[in-house]
Amino acid sequence: METTAESTRSVLDVEGIAQLIALLQRRGYQVAGPTLRDGAINYEVLRKLEDLPAGWTDEQAPGRYRVTRRKDNALFGYTVGPQSWKKFLHPSELPLVELRRDGANFQILHNHGVPPRFAFLGVRACELAAIAVQDRVFQGGRFTDPHYEGRRSQVFMVAVHCTQAGPNCFCASMGTGPWACTGFDLALTEVIDGGRHLFVVEAGTKAGTELLEEMYAAPAPPELCRQAEESVRRASLQTRQMDTAGIRDLLYENFDHPEWDNVAARCLSCANCTMVCPTCFCTTVDDLSEVTGERAGRWRRWDSCFTQSFSYIHGGSVRTSSTSRFRQWMTHKLASWIDQFGTSGCVGCGRCITWCPVGIDITEEVRAIRGGRANAAPVSKGDNIHGIA
Repeated sequence: METTAESTRSVLDVEGIAQLIALLQRRGYQVAGPTLRDGAINYEVLRKLEDLPAGWTDEQAPGRYRVTRRKDNALFGYTVGPQSWKKFLHPSELPLVELRRDGANFQILHNHGVPPRFAFLGVRACELAAIAVQDRVFQGGRFTDPHYEGRRSQVFMVAVHCTQAGPNCFCASMGTGPWACTGFDLALTEVIDGGRHLFVVEAGTKAGTELLEEMYAAPAPPELCRQAEESVRRASLQTRQMDTAGIRDLLYENFDHPEWDNVAARCLSCANCTMVCPTCFCTTVDDLSEVTGERAGRWRRWDSCFTQSFSYIHGGSVRTSSTSRFRQWMTHKLASWIDQFGTSGCVGCGRCITWCPVGIDITEEVRAIRGGRANAAPVSKGDNIHGIA
């Protein structure tokens, strides 16, 4: 577990997590974290400890997701659900400007209020990496997004070290987890052993240290720290991997590879992969008006390179085929993103594999373009997918 110079390790019990939520709320934060809703582990604003998905886990495979009961009452005993933290930092719909009729004139309103203050509880290492990627996209260049910046600047980050890996996880091969956990205020490692249910806590910032001191958290014993580290080590033993060696040039040099047509024959261009991806950021703008003509507004909403209208310019769409749209997504994600932002756009969370209706696996597509043999059976378009227990 990677730590900073500010780092210290303490121990909390389950009631300590309840106290942590209450303290953050008293400091004016909306505490957002995992909860069981609509048959999935989703990120929502929490009111109390009991909102966490205690005793629930998820079973995932290409094109499949199901929640099921655990044999214990782990609060964070799942991998990742369909949502990512970008729903709070880069909302799916955002009002940009509003116009109201005032007699013969219009008032232009830009005031959207004070950005909410969020405390994120349960952020995985791959998700911390994804937030860092979006930081570079929205704040790291010449132009910044004030809406993102206003929300991001106030976040208190409580990470959770992974103690289990899902079958679609490949963060270890992307260098984004489970060990590469950086950018947190506090980080928890859940340890359940017999009758013990404890959390090893690391403080990564001064703000995190001050919060632990306010909670009078006891120092974590060395044996408990070793047990926590072993749990994270096991989570790094993942079966799914992506070979990233020279991947930028590999994709640039294989623009006409037959695999693009092979995968496009299965791809539905539904955009599920981009909607669940924690780093995708493409948007479009809609101008809306009331029938009465009294009010109008401009809204920003998520869009996707898989929609034909996204590449529309005067005269028509630039990418009219599923082949061109899938190639655009994967090549941008793994190659041209590096040119633009200095990093891959993939953090290995596996969401795109789980929530693809036909089970397309980005790691297998990279392997196929390298000339290797795919070892995962595709899901047919007729399969019943995303079963919910």
